[in-house]
This record gives sequence, C-alpha cells and structure tokens, in this order.
Amino acid sequence: MSVPAMSSLGICTHAIVRSIPDSFSLQALRMKESGGVDIARARRELELYTRVLKDKLGLQVIELDADNTIPDAPFVEDIAVVLDETALVTRPGAPSRRKEVEAVKKALQDLQMNVVEMTDESATLDGGDVLFTGREFFVGLSKRTNQRGAEILADTFKDYAVSTVPVCDYLHLKSFCSMAGPNLIVIGSSEAAQKALKTMQQMSDHRYDKLTVPDDAAANCVYLSIPGKGHVLLHRAPEEFPESGKVFEKLKDHMLIPVANSELSKVDGCLTCCSLLINKSPSL
Repeated sequence: MSVPAMSSLGICTHAIVRSIPDSFSLQALRMKESGGVDIARARRELELYTRVLKDKLGLQVIELDADNTIPDAPFVEDIAVVLDETALVTRPGAPSRRKEVEAVKKALQDLQMNVVEMTDESATLDGGDVLFTGREFFVGLSKRTNQRGAEILADTFKDYAVSTVPVCDYLHLKSFCSMAGPNLIVIGSSEAAQKALKTMQQMSDHRYDKLTVPDDAAANCVYLSIPGKGHVLLHRAPEEFPESGKVFEKLKDHMLIPVANSELSKVDGCLTCCSLLINKSPSL
C-alpha cells in the first residue's frame, strides 16, 4: 500500500507581497457593493501584515511594485500555487487580472523555482480556491476556477490527491475556510461553509480536526510553522470579529497574531490573499 505524500505545512522562508496602487479603491473587483475603500488605511493594513511576516516572523519578503493598470494585484495568492520547489502560475478567472502574472512569474523565477505555466485557454484557476492541507488539495469550483484548472493543478502536483468542492455565494473556497495547523481546518458557520466542509470530509480518506468560528470571513487565517516559534496563526483582529476571536484563543499551542483587514475585505481580500508563501531550500 502506497503511503500518501506529506509536505510540511506552514514551513516557509520567503513571501511575495505586492503594493496597493492608487486605482485600488475605485477599480478593484468586488462581489457586491461594500462602500468606499480608505486607501491609506488599506495600505496601512498591508504594511502591518508585511511587517509581521518580515520583522516578527523573519521571512525574506519580496515586495513587488504597484501597477495602476491592475488594481487587484495586491492579492498575489491568486496568481500562483506554490508547493516545495514548484510554482504553478495560474490563469485567473477574471480576465482583467491576467496581466498580474508577469511580475509574479518573474519573482518566482528569480527565486529559482520550478515554474509551470497554465497555458490552456479553457482553464481558469485562482489560488484563493486552492486549500492545501499538507497531504492533499481541495479546489473550489467557483466563478473564478473551473474543472480544467483543477485538472492542471492535479497534473502539476502528481504526488497529491486533488478533490473539487462546489463554491456558491462566495468568491473563493478560502473565503470561509483555511488551515490553522497540520491537521486543523478552520471553517465558518454559514450553511455554505458547512456544506463545503461536508463535501471535503466525504472526499478525503483522512479525518481532519475542525475549528468552527461564527464568522465566515474570520475562518480565513494564515498558518505558519516557524523555527523557534512553533505554530503561528495570523487571524482577523478581535475588534473586527469578537466572537471568532474568542474561538482562536482556545488554540493554546499557537502563537496568535491578530491582523486587521477591514479595508482590504471591502474588495473581497482575505488574509491569505495578500501573500504567496514559499519554502526555499538552502542552495548546496
């Protein structure tokens, strides 16, 4: 019997982030009207997020320049799926976002990653629809990601099972879930979130622990495993989601880092959206 592949979830050395352009507040895509974005505040949120990765956690952060012609570009997670030394550069579901690929691809090549490009014009894939658990992938089939995109992901990362999960009413699969540890899925309480969780449980041979939070948006967290710090979880600030904040406090083995995201969330930005995390092996 073959043993399923396992990757060390959350271990990373580098992160790619991208600055917010002036066009962000008016032109960034959004699922529904959510009021004006305070661009200074959004930039402050991204700056603090970046400083946590760089200064608090010691990652090497590559900061890409803003580009006014691509207002959604700060959400770099959608542009690649990175695992070990391989980076699959995606074909974003929104045509206006396809130009974002150029700078991200170059940054990944500069890191000497094995870059695979999604050239099939029938395929779409946003990284926000890809949940990697450390042992398998779940891919949300949404307005932004289709079956062909999921198939190309499976072809790229052949050592891992890939299961698809229908996503309704939300932009991405990770709009209401994420990993909070090697075996722990954080999930929102809505009917849509719980239905997706049930699908994932049925698809998987593995039994995951779950942490249910009252607010779907709070279920999107960034989990990292940092030498000397152990389990680290960036989660939405308790000022934004007080009830969900209480749930995270139960994670006694984690270093919890609350991060504000209220302005970025007005254009559907979650915490995972704002970085591409990469584990680069030291060159021999």
